[in-house]
Amino acid sequence: MASVAHGTALTGAIRQQKRLLPVGRRTREHLRKALGYLLMTALSITFLIPLFWMVSTSLKTRAQTWAFPPQWIPNPVRLRNFTDVFELVPYWHFWRNTLIVAFWNILGQVLSSSLVAYGFARLRFPGRDALFMLMIATLMIPYQVTLIPTFLLFRELGWINTYLPLTVPAFTGSAFFIFLVRQYMMTIPIDLDEAARIDGCGYFQVLYSVLLPLCKPPLIIVVVYTFMGVWGDFLGPLIYLNDVQKYTIGVGLSLFRGRVGTNWNVLMAASLMAVLPPLVLYFVFQDKLIGGIASVGLKG
Repeated sequence: MASVAHGTALTGAIRQQKRLLPVGRRTREHLRKALGYLLMTALSITFLIPLFWMVSTSLKTRAQTWAFPPQWIPNPVRLRNFTDVFELVPYWHFWRNTLIVAFWNILGQVLSSSLVAYGFARLRFPGRDALFMLMIATLMIPYQVTLIPTFLLFRELGWINTYLPLTVPAFTGSAFFIFLVRQYMMTIPIDLDEAARIDGCGYFQVLYSVLLPLCKPPLIIVVVYTFMGVWGDFLGPLIYLNDVQKYTIGVGLSLFRGRVGTNWNVLMAASLMAVLPPLVLYFVFQDKLIGGIASVGLKG
């Protein structure tokens, strides 16, 4: 009660001090806040212009897409562009294929990243820190450097034109996700592990029954980032998939571009439907993403 009363008194003193500030200083503070909000609003509008243009183009006729000056609000509105998407390409197949690849990637990244992070965060063995630094060093290797060797490997295994090259590597973990989960695990008191072992839990039970329920913030980051990465991936499916029926969203959208011309209104309609799942996922987990990153940054 004393601490609460002290905090209340301190808050009241701060408010009283703000009221006693000179009028000019308070005006400058209000002006600075107003300029900050104005700048953020302008930046938000700037970043939303491409999205608004995509929505506008998806509702236009083909002639309106080439009109000059550009017509921001289509008249008349053509909703048939969205049905044309499914008539031109097997769009639902692209969605289904992408969701399948995303599911296995999320499962693989969560299992492998949490398991490897647990070893680096909780277990003590010779060369642990050296191995961890070596793993972190792999972040500096560009994806393009390992592209040809991995392609040759998957070709020898007979995995070309299958989803295995797009899903199996996820079960080997990602250096960034392992680092993220490991840093968060190190903030959890080791006493919880010792109490669980006293109760008879093994290493895997400690991980999946004690630590993982407490690691929801970094695991949500792993899930969301993995989903967004798979959903927008173009290079991987382009290299390993040859059958149109197996294409994912990223490669499937390229089919709307023809050699002679492109129906930009239909392409924008397909792109708008492709953008919706990542947007919805981000807005649903926005607070958890920001909180998870902030907690790792402060405690890691």
